[in-house]
Amino acid sequence: MSELQAPDIIFERIGGDAAVEAVVEIFYGKVLGDPELKDYFADTDVDRLKKHQARFVGMALGATRPYSGRSMGKAHEGLAITSDHFDLVVGHLAASLTEAGVDDETIGAIAGKLLPLKGDIVTA
Repeated sequence: MSELQAPDIIFERIGGDAAVEAVVEIFYGKVLGDPELKDYFADTDVDRLKKHQARFVGMALGATRPYSGRSMGKAHEGLAITSDHFDLVVGHLAASLTEAGVDDETIGAIAGKLLPLKGDIVTA
C-alpha cells in the first residue's frame, strides 16, 4: 500500500452508518422471526438494542465513533446462549449481509472480527 492510499476499513467499504443500520434491520427481522432465537428477546427493547448493535458492529468494522455499551460478556450474561444458537445468529448475520449486497470476501472479514466473541457470548 502506498503512503497515499487510505487503509482498507470495512466500515467504509460497505457504506458506513447507513449500510450498517440497514444490515441491523435485516438481521433483527431474521433473528426475531427465528423460533429458536426469538425468546431471547422477549423482554428486550428491540429499538434500543438495534441502536447498540449498529454502534457495536460499526466499531468492530472500523468506524471512528466509539461503542460505549456493555462488554459482550456483560450484555449476554445470564442468557444461557448455546453454541448452536450463536451459530444460528452468525448465519442470520451472514444472510443479512448478503441480502444487503455485501460481497463474500467482506463477509468473511467481518466474521473474522466477530467470531472471536463467541467465548464471551456462549454460556450454556
